[in-house]
Order: sequence, then C-alpha cells, then structure tokens
Amino acid sequence: MDPERSKIELIATRMSGAIHKGDLGTIIAEEVLKYSVFELQVIGGRLNLEIERLPEPYRHKIRGYFRDQIFGAHHVLLSRYRSGAFRRLADPIQDPELFSSYCLMIPDGCTAWDEDMWKNPDIWSPKHRLFYYLIAAFTMFVEDLPGHPVGMPFPGGQVVEKRGKEYFCPIREKEKDVFFSICNFCPARQTL
Repeated sequence: MDPERSKIELIATRMSGAIHKGDLGTIIAEEVLKYSVFELQVIGGRLNLEIERLPEPYRHKIRGYFRDQIFGAHHVLLSRYRSGAFRRLADPIQDPELFSSYCLMIPDGCTAWDEDMWKNPDIWSPKHRLFYYLIAAFTMFVEDLPGHPVGMPFPGGQVVEKRGKEYFCPIREKEKDVFFSICNFCPARQTL
C-alpha cells in the first residue's frame, strides 16, 4: 500500500475517534502544525493558480473568499489551539454520522485527483489535498460553519448566506456526484 495513503488513513481514523469539538480541533491543529512553511507556500501557490484560471470579473470577487476559506480558517484554528480554547470546548460534534462519513471519505478524496500539470510530488501530493480536508473539517465540524465562507459568490450571482442561525448555499446539493466534495458534508442548507 502507498505509504502516503496509509498516513492519511491513520489521520482520518484518529479524527473519527473524536466525540467532542475540542478534541477534534486539537487533533486537526496537531496535524496542521506538521506542515512546513514550504508546504504551506505550495498550497497557497496552487490556490492562487486555481483563482487565476477563473474568468474576470468573477476572479476578482472570489479571490478573498477562497483565501479566507483556507488560510483565514488556518489562522483561527491555530489561534484557538495555542490559546487553549479547545481544552475548554466540550460540545459534542453535532452530526456524528455525517462526521464519520467525512472521515471515511478523506483517504479516497486525497488520492482521487490526478491533475496532469502537477506531476511533481513537491508541488502536488495527497498530503496537500489533506490540508484542505483538515481545514474544512475544522470549519464544518468544530465551528459548525459552511465549508465556503458567508458572502462567497458563485457564478450566477448567488452567495452563501446566513439567515438567523441557519446557513444557505446555492451549490449545497449540486455536488452529490462528486464523492470527495466538501459540499456533501456541509452544514449549510440548499438555497431555494
């Protein structure tokens, strides 16, 4: 078996054992702290490249949201971990069954993408994709926020919204055929 996949499976299994949000936040932070500055730069570079492939004016509108989704959440995660906030967070994970499904998806999701232009293992690896899933797990299962930030626009003009205590997303139900999409695990409801 591929050693990188084995490591990802161990991480996903470790995550799946969390019952409380604080435990999950701690596990995710400990895994995220293992990424080197170089790996974070590569992940950021890939994100910027994906943004640059989008057409204007959408590219200009979406840039900050994509960065916030990944690196804004990364900052919040590490700030909470370092402040000890997770040690005081005993709330249970809201949907344990959905969370378990998410953890089971992670190893396949990390290895499902084979982008021809990224054959260099220093630039693309399943570990880089894992970072995305770790951050999304923090956002959706510890913070109970949608995978995409509130206000994030999508083609066609719709945005992720918060109405009262509920979140709504225009693409929530549109990714069902993509088994590794975070949308399938997102706490937002489909915008009507």
